[in-house]
Amino acid sequence: MRGRDPDSGEFLAPSRSAQRRAALDVLALGQKLSTLTDAQLARLPIPEGLLPHIVETRRITSHVAHKRQLAFLAKQMRREDEVALDAIRDALDEHGDSARRETALLHRIETLRERLLADGDAALAELLAEHPQADRQHLRQLVRNALDERHRNRPPHAFRELFRELRDLLTDEASTGEDADEDALDADG
Repeated sequence: MRGRDPDSGEFLAPSRSAQRRAALDVLALGQKLSTLTDAQLARLPIPEGLLPHIVETRRITSHVAHKRQLAFLAKQMRREDEVALDAIRDALDEHGDSARRETALLHRIETLRERLLADGDAALAELLAEHPQADRQHLRQLVRNALDERHRNRPPHAFRELFRELRDLLTDEASTGEDADEDALDADG
């Protein structure tokens, strides 16, 4: 029974619907955890008591038995502190964010490569203005060779090499930018 506070009129406990939503949320989290590999699980802050249940859930392949084991895993997870479950959710979200950043970087590199091939020296001049440490001659040669490969219907060796060079250039920039941010934080702290 829920009951109300006589002074404020507020409910004393969450409604059944709220309890069900919370239970389904924990069940979905358990299902997500049961699909992760051992290496991915090792990076998450999972309490030691839950690991054997997650492994057992992955091991069972029969549909009904798997569903029953998943429900048992969710029951064990609901016994944990909400803080521990929130820590697991946060760690899973970080992996999602890093994957999205990685995908965005790959799309940026592909767009830059296509621009270099389409616009030639104008796009190369823009790239070199943003990244003065880049090797102008090597990039120009890779662009020229990639265009030659395209016209002659040859395997895209230079095309791929251009992608690798651009990736190295942009990831070096990203890592030096992070290092500078960390140095600034250290200086402030």
